[in-house]
Parts: sequence; structure tokens; C-alpha cells
Amino acid sequence: MTDSDRYAWIQLALTPYIGADSFLLLIQHFGDAQAALRAPSDVIQQIVIKGKQAAQTWYDTTPARAATDAALQWEQQDGCRLLLLGDADYPTMLTEGITPPPLLFVRGDVSLLQHQAVAMVGSRHATPQAMRIAHNFAHALSEQGITVISGMASGIDTAAHTGALAFSGSTIAIWGTGIDRIYPNENKKLAYQIAEKGLIVSEFPLGTRPMAGNFPRRNRLIAAQARVTLVVEAALKSGSLITARLAADMGREVMAIPSSIDNPHAKGCHKLIKDGAKLVECVEDIINECPILLSTGIFRQPERLSTALSTDLSTELSTKQSTDFVPIELPKIKRNKPVNKPTPITPTLLPVDEIVDNFVDNSVNESTKSVLNAMGNEIVHPDFIAEKTNIPTDEIYAILLECELAGWVMATAGGRYQRTT
Repeated sequence: MTDSDRYAWIQLALTPYIGADSFLLLIQHFGDAQAALRAPSDVIQQIVIKGKQAAQTWYDTTPARAATDAALQWEQQDGCRLLLLGDADYPTMLTEGITPPPLLFVRGDVSLLQHQAVAMVGSRHATPQAMRIAHNFAHALSEQGITVISGMASGIDTAAHTGALAFSGSTIAIWGTGIDRIYPNENKKLAYQIAEKGLIVSEFPLGTRPMAGNFPRRNRLIAAQARVTLVVEAALKSGSLITARLAADMGREVMAIPSSIDNPHAKGCHKLIKDGAKLVECVEDIINECPILLSTGIFRQPERLSTALSTDLSTELSTKQSTDFVPIELPKIKRNKPVNKPTPITPTLLPVDEIVDNFVDNSVNESTKSVLNAMGNEIVHPDFIAEKTNIPTDEIYAILLECELAGWVMATAGGRYQRTT
């Protein structure tokens, strides 16, 4: 890949309203990023998922070019890299089961992305016992040469990272912010330790603040990058259960650590076990269930990405690339804008006013009411809801997360949602 090709790829990935699906749609249609960036806005509007918004700002390339220049300057720092989909070091696991981000910001030991890994997730307000268990499990996993992945949040995430660092440093923190924005601030020292001994990963542009809508996307990467997702302590309405569900949807192993039946913080783990997650009491239970974790080999970049999202057509990347860029076949993304083809369902729905009574904040009530009204009796994509409500997509994802935890909506295939009440 030439320098100009690489610059164009990064610029397209950082262009407003161009997510991973839309990025691949453009590459499939035009063949490369430079050609996509030269395309007229009316063509862009017909191709990408958020076509109307993208078309309105398509000719104003200043923000994307500024973000690209900042990213390339950031990459000059020690240990910092930009990984493009197709780079030899791009994580193989992210090409299986999800639409892979076209660009990753990484800092630290990039080789960890090719190691066998266990994701450890759980409550931000974990009990001391759960913190100790998470630390000890992470330490024991590291002793076996297994990388520990988490999100560097307070609670279980922190205990998992510190446990792995205490032995080998083989830990990956996947962030829901820009890689230059440490969150939470209390983990600043931990972030520096991970950057020095492990690896930090983010798909978000530099400067991205911690917004609620970012964390479901982060959890998706955590679930995808790990062979196993282990839930240490989680309440029934914990976001960790969503991470576990995402992992299961991707065909990954889901396991949970039980606790006392009197511990309300463990009800989520018990539910997972009832639903079929492996009950885990020691690290040996994890390894016995998933012995591939002890594989000493490094993942090899596949000749082709997973075709789980493929339909009927494929487009090869240009072969005019440097030796560190592997020609790959991109997963085919179907242009199926949710606003045009919602899938009908027939649930018995409660009145929206009755559903949102449990919300205390009036501003949240109104936004949630708008989202539920927009969903109606259909399976819909968050972009469809955003177009109908004029609520920013990041806020839509945050509201859907709250509604899912409350049991009012459920996620379905293709990143879509439907009301359950």
C-alpha cells in the first residue's frame, strides 16, 4: 500500500458518518479509498447507510484530513501504531463474526493481538471478594500464557488488568474513548502500565470523549477479540450480560463464576449459567472447556476474512501494496438500509407512556419515549431510529442499552433491535 493509499484509507475511516459497514460498502463499490473520496456526494448518498448526513458534509474534507494528520502525527510516538484492515498485524479474531473496524489505534505490544485470549468482564462496583477472584484468575491465566482482555473500567476490569500485569503484562485494554483520553481518570497509572507492558486498543478517533453510546461498540470488540468471555460478577441489569450475549452471538465461549444466592451482584452470572454458560470455579475449568487457549502458535492472517457477513459478491483490494499489507477479500456488506426495509413482527406492546414511567429524568423520558415510538412493531436499526427521531446515533445506542437492560427491547441479528414489551 502506497503512502497516498494509506492516507486515503485513514481519511475515509475518519470521515463523519462513515462507519465500518459504510466504509466496506464504499470500498466494494469503488475499489479503493482514493476513488471513494473522489466520488460525488449524490452517489455517496445512495451507497452509505447514513447517506443523507454523509452527503451534506462530503465536500468539507477539512475535519477528516485534520483527524488524519493528527493520527499520523500521533503514530510517530514510541509504541503507537495505526492498524489498517489488511495489515499483517491486524487482529485476525476481529475479522470473524463482526464487521471489522477499518482502522485501529493501538499502543504497546501489538503482537498480543494474535495471542489466545480470555475476556474478563463484570461489575464496576464489584465486591471485594469478586475483585480478589478476578485478580487471581487473571494472574493464573497469564501464568498459562493466555492474554487477558478487558475494558479498563472500574471494578472487575481493573482487577483483571492488574492481575495479568502482576505476572507477565499480557493484557489488552480496549477503550470506549480516543486512545489519547484516559477513562476513568482514576486508572491513569494503570493505563501507563498497560501501554508499557501490554496493549491498548481503540477504534475511536483521537479526542473522542467517554460517551454512553461508545461502550456497546467497545464491548463488541472485547467479545470478538477473545476466545472466551468470562463474567466474574454481574447484576441482572449489568452491561456485562450484553457483552456475554454478543460473544455468544459470535460463536465464542461464554463462562461465568457463581457466588452466593444472597449476593444481588451475582444474579446476572447465575442467569447466564441457567441459560447455558459454563460454570467456572477455577482456571482449569476454562482450559478444559476450551483447550485451544493453550495453543502456543500465533494466529496467522487468513487469506480471506470471514464471510459471515458476505452475500453474493466480493471485491479484492488493490494489489499495489507494500509487503506488510496482505491482500484480502473484504466481507460483503449488503446495502439494506433499515429505513427502507424494516422487518415486521407482532409483539404485544405496552403503551410507551407506561413503559417509561420508571425513568426519573424527564429529559431521558422524552428521548426514550421517542425511540420506543419510532421502533413501533418492527425490527429496526439504530440508524433508522436516528433518522425518524433526529436524535444523535450515539445517544440512540445509549438509550437502547438502557432499554435492553430494562428488558424493554432486545438485540437481533444485523445490529437491529425490537421492542419486547
